[in-house]
Amino acid sequence: MELAIHNWMRSETIETTIRRVAALGYTKLEIAGNPEQYDTKSINQLMKAHGLSCWGSVTLMLGERNLLARDEAQRAKSVQYVKDVIKMVKELDGHMVSVVPGTVGKIIPDGRPEEEWNWAVDALKEIYTYSEAAGILIGIEPINRFETYFINRADQALALAAAVGPNCGVCLDTFHMNIEEADMFAAIRKSKGKLIGFHVADNNRMAPGMGHLNWEKIIATLREINYNDVLSVEFCAPLDRTPANPYPDSIDENPENLSSEQEKFLQDHGSTAVTEEFYTMLTTQSFNTLSKLI
Repeated sequence: MELAIHNWMRSETIETTIRRVAALGYTKLEIAGNPEQYDTKSINQLMKAHGLSCWGSVTLMLGERNLLARDEAQRAKSVQYVKDVIKMVKELDGHMVSVVPGTVGKIIPDGRPEEEWNWAVDALKEIYTYSEAAGILIGIEPINRFETYFINRADQALALAAAVGPNCGVCLDTFHMNIEEADMFAAIRKSKGKLIGFHVADNNRMAPGMGHLNWEKIIATLREINYNDVLSVEFCAPLDRTPANPYPDSIDENPENLSSEQEKFLQDHGSTAVTEEFYTMLTTQSFNTLSKLI
């Protein structure tokens, strides 16, 4: 297995992220789903210079992005957005895209269950045709009930993937599984042969090793189902503005390069802009915990 890391968790340039994670020992990058922000040619060159490669990307389903919206035009724009993310990953010589079907933070349905299911399937089938032609795998990612009402568990994601196409898989995340799965290890086993990505954060969404998840057993279960690909670090440190904050210098009061979209995404995840020192500590902790097990 190899270690990747997402780059949406801190307001900094992609160049800064690449230099930091390469120096710490990471070999892969799972780039944020912001295709309009990146020059893929220059990023490819920078990654190559630092011994990194692109593993894939994750869709940032914010604002009007929603593959199961009642409005047909809104769905069409959302489909195009996911296609643009796939195109970016293709240009970066990546492997996969993790797709969250609904808007993050939206917990009120647009229609009846069967309507939304059909809207999601139709949208994802169009995306799937595009991804297959591009040679990029897509995986449905379940996230917790406080961020979406639609796909929260592995069995739901597997059912949706099966309705989309034979090469459509799932991408699981330990933080979300800890909330939603009765048995996260059973969920991993159930995903055998369909797992195209795996996101890692501890139960408190801090870096792996800073909570109570059993990382040795998680890695062993992944090996049991023959998943030997990439673990993508995706911590999102919870916001603490109280005197009880164990990391008093963690909040960046004057962030740079923080887009309004990224700020909204962090806020929706109960976080905020963090300082470089705190982010480096979390990135290092993640690598140190996981590298000993893979």
